[in-house]
Amino acid sequence: MSKSVLIFDLDNTIYPVSSIAEKLFEKLYAVIEKSGDYKGDLETIKLEIQRTPFQKVAKAFSFSEQLLKDSMEVHINLTYDDPMQYFPDYELVRKLPQTKFLVTSGFSKLQHSKIDNLAIRNDFKEIVILDLQQTNETKKDIFKRLLEKYKLPKDEVLIVGDDIKSEIQAGKELGIDTVIYDRLEKYSELNVTNKIENFSELPKFL
Repeated sequence: MSKSVLIFDLDNTIYPVSSIAEKLFEKLYAVIEKSGDYKGDLETIKLEIQRTPFQKVAKAFSFSEQLLKDSMEVHINLTYDDPMQYFPDYELVRKLPQTKFLVTSGFSKLQHSKIDNLAIRNDFKEIVILDLQQTNETKKDIFKRLLEKYKLPKDEVLIVGDDIKSEIQAGKELGIDTVIYDRLEKYSELNVTNKIENFSELPKFL
């Protein structure tokens, strides 16, 4: 077994954001819709908010300064306190013997509330929340820091996530093996060997 360390993303990798989005983002969606001061399609914006850090969505859809300010005020104290459920196959991950880390982007308060509601905090040696309100770091920076802090050989590490432009790209740039978790079939047209749709497929990369 060559991989001793697994680094996971949270949103759409351990649980589906769509399962909580309607209630979680109700106020945020209302603020954006009422303002109308953005470019693009509202439904597309709603979808992107479910899978991309909010600040990047605001920039991509040219939110006005006022809309960005109003949206951030809603978002910064957002938590999700209702029951949540991870993907059923995540139970297979919990049984794996490798040391696990969780690296996720988002607002700290919200991400912590989701981690606690999913009851997964103890699954990880360390949890790092990349809060773009507080840092200009990227996931690549976090991965480099974890490698240095724990003296992890790159060839023993595997990064698992759903975003090819975030954690997957960061891993590639650092020379760390990656697996794209495409449970939601976001990349159905992508023909690569490191893509899985169920964690039952993960052991072949370990």
